[in-house]
Amino acid sequence: PNRLLNPARERSRNHYFTSAKFLLYLGHSLSTWGDRMWHFAVSVFLVELYGNSLLLTAVYGLVVAGSVLLLGAIIGDWVDKNPRLKVAQTSLIVQNASVILCGILLMMVFLFKTQLLALYHGWLLTLCYILVITIANIANLASTATSITIQRDWVVVVAGENRSKLADMNATIRRIDQLTNILAPMAVGQIMTFGSPVIGCGFISGWNLISMCKTPALAHKSSSKVEESELKQLNMQKGTNGESKPNEGVQLIGEKDMAVFEPKLEEEVSCLSRMAEPFSTFRDGWVAYYNQPVFLAGMALAFLYMTVLGFDCITTGYAYTQGLSGSTLSLLMGGSAITGILGTVAFTWLRRRCGLVRTGIISGVAQLASLVLCVISVFMPGSPLDLTVSPFADISARLFESNPLPTMAPQGELLEMPFTTGMPSLFNESTSDPGLAPNPVPIVSVSLLFAGVIAARIGLWSFDLTVTQLLQENVIESERGIINGVQNSMNYLLDLLHFIMVILAPNPEAFGLLVLISVSFVAMGHLMYFRFAHKTLGRNVFLCCAPVPKSVSDDPPACDASSV
Repeated sequence: PNRLLNPARERSRNHYFTSAKFLLYLGHSLSTWGDRMWHFAVSVFLVELYGNSLLLTAVYGLVVAGSVLLLGAIIGDWVDKNPRLKVAQTSLIVQNASVILCGILLMMVFLFKTQLLALYHGWLLTLCYILVITIANIANLASTATSITIQRDWVVVVAGENRSKLADMNATIRRIDQLTNILAPMAVGQIMTFGSPVIGCGFISGWNLISMCKTPALAHKSSSKVEESELKQLNMQKGTNGESKPNEGVQLIGEKDMAVFEPKLEEEVSCLSRMAEPFSTFRDGWVAYYNQPVFLAGMALAFLYMTVLGFDCITTGYAYTQGLSGSTLSLLMGGSAITGILGTVAFTWLRRRCGLVRTGIISGVAQLASLVLCVISVFMPGSPLDLTVSPFADISARLFESNPLPTMAPQGELLEMPFTTGMPSLFNESTSDPGLAPNPVPIVSVSLLFAGVIAARIGLWSFDLTVTQLLQENVIESERGIINGVQNSMNYLLDLLHFIMVILAPNPEAFGLLVLISVSFVAMGHLMYFRFAHKTLGRNVFLCCAPVPKSVSDDPPACDASSV
């Protein structure tokens, strides 16, 4: 019997490793690993190039956010109007080529910075900075197109009409994202720490060169597998029931290509109309987004980006002002990755038990319950909350005084911080008296803050997956790209607002106020989602369905109206 079972297992294993799903995971892993390494490294490179100042990093962040905000709908429209394979391969090649070019340019700047600074009164070096930020922005725009076509569109096609399979694939992709978010920066950080920034640039460029050669080929193989599967399903549907229709938002890969490339009789468009086309696309995209049945759910997700309660440079900077070491922060980031993965597991379990829409409600309650700890931390011992301190006092001191301002963390501790989390603080650290020995700061407040942030990742990622699948299932295929492009724009808009909020109140004494504002925006987002859920489910919004026996189609429970 074992001899009979082994060939069957071998065939099953071989089938999985050659399936469209596995090829999609593999291509996404390669692409995401290089993307995460680059996003981490470019900020560190820009800080080091500009004399440990955050100016270039801030400019880069604003350019990236502004570009996606303005061009998100246009990128999504381009995704809709072209075949999936062409979009995936083009965006992957542009993304990787831009990172390679940017890495080579950064290597040249690091090696010949002194010579470049002496040429043309430093203008040549400034031009290099502009080129680096511009090319890096192009790479980010290409990454946005890749994300839309792979994570929002291609996944739906691979899953077919099986919504449970779609949920599992979404969760797996999020787990890949979580792991690469932690492991990729750690890997490149160690390379730059024990090597040099030049070696780091070379490693990232080499990785993206390999990725540029492999990922388009993987996309082509995955596309071929999907087309074979869809042809089989079409033949089966013709033989059984000619009137059956797939669920909305879960259509066939061939339909898009045929619909897009049907010959149309158009009047000759004037040059002025062609120039105005991007603006009309921008307007039409936002109007279409507003008219979607899942508009409130998308807005709810965007509101979660208006927060300082995440593991970005802002929270890291605040933690440094409170005396946390880089090693402690790296452990906290690892904990947040674990809870994020638990959130993806919770999503798949809750969806099967309670349906998709109710999963979003439960996830929102879990996130808000965790963030209560962050609210409590604002008023606990060790919190630097003091709204009487002017947020701009230390900024003027940095601009007009020649003496550097002291830091709260001991110098020896700062020197021990690993390069992977050694981002300079965004906050002013002049509250300590240089003439006095530093008193130990109670860690009750900062401990509660990070406990709430880490615990909230479970609800956050489960909610993110809920809204992602709602968009996948309920947006028609012809608008899937442009709607998700506008969704990305909304996310970046709220993310941009949270950076502006920090710029207006950058001192640690005001961070508690930023925490309260962040929790308020998260609560408003979940209230919008509850309104969407109530409109969708009506009185059954709190009625959690019992599990049903697993069927071939894996449809949701009969009492669940989560399909909208």
